[in-house]
Amino acid sequence: MEHVVDVSRKSRAKVVFVLGATATGKSKLAISIAERFGGEVINSDKIQAHDGFPVVTNKVTDEETAGVPHHLLGGVPPDADFTVDDFCREASAAVARVLAAARLPVVAGGSNTYIEALVDGGDGSFRASHDCLFLWTDASPDVLRWYTAVRVDDMVRRGLVSEARDGFDAAADYARGVRRAIGLPEMHEYLLAEQRGEPDEAMLERAVRETKENTFRLACAQVEKIRRLSALPGWDVRRVDATAVFARMAEGKPHRETWEAVVWEPCVEMVSRFLLETATPNAAGKYDEEIKTNGGGGGDVVVSNGNGNVDAEIKANGGGRGDVDEDVHVGDAATGSGVYEAAAVTAGVI
Repeated sequence: MEHVVDVSRKSRAKVVFVLGATATGKSKLAISIAERFGGEVINSDKIQAHDGFPVVTNKVTDEETAGVPHHLLGGVPPDADFTVDDFCREASAAVARVLAAARLPVVAGGSNTYIEALVDGGDGSFRASHDCLFLWTDASPDVLRWYTAVRVDDMVRRGLVSEARDGFDAAADYARGVRRAIGLPEMHEYLLAEQRGEPDEAMLERAVRETKENTFRLACAQVEKIRRLSALPGWDVRRVDATAVFARMAEGKPHRETWEAVVWEPCVEMVSRFLLETATPNAAGKYDEEIKTNGGGGGDVVVSNGNGNVDAEIKANGGGRGDVDEDVHVGDAATGSGVYEAAAVTAGVI
């Protein structure tokens, strides 16, 4: 794919992208950013764009959205294909709607090939008319392997098996639509045996184990894709290492303060500075919006004008981190390229 980069930054609208492997907290971060900066979330997970199987696809619940509007989260028929062209068309329209409402688009999801096509595909019009900030939530391979398994166990407790059973079709095509979701193909043999009146607990255990292995395999592939994107022109990907958060979870210790310190506060700083570089125009193309962030992290940020000019002021507000730490940038990643594939090989899933 040809990557078109327009170096002109004048009067371009702002879009924040939250990247990361499955189970690294993309949704939580995206929703928090949208709450803080007056934004709306645009889903970039091609499976979650479909209707059906909310537990298997791990869609955010109404409670988890915290009232933040979400776009492209469902709406596509379960058995329909949602192609990269479909995504680019629908996501571009959603970004335009959010900007027209003078709000911040926050694109979040794990379909990185779709994100790449949106940003750099076609005639380059998206890149030419938008400034993009790419935040990457990451964790070490060992921690990622542990937490993907924990999350599958949680999905089983929340009804993954019964949901797969309710939607089971012995003749289903697992190469189309929502049925490509990890967890549905893996459950096929068990549910088929159950349908014949021959349920086998060992088959269920194997299905859950394969779901965990394939989820970790997906996570490894997603990380390597993000690494490749970070090396492309115009992809200033900011890596935020959440390993310490998951390590505390693994130890059964409180982790909220750790998340705020190592993930949330650096991201608040980066988004604040990104928005101050060039204000996002409203539907009329004027910079008459006031963007404020309050509370911990980066202090108050105000972008406002009354006459078409952009005035910016950053006020220290206590509890702030000051300058963005260099270790949240991709160039200082704790794990080198290829580490995730090696971890997956060791785990026996690649």
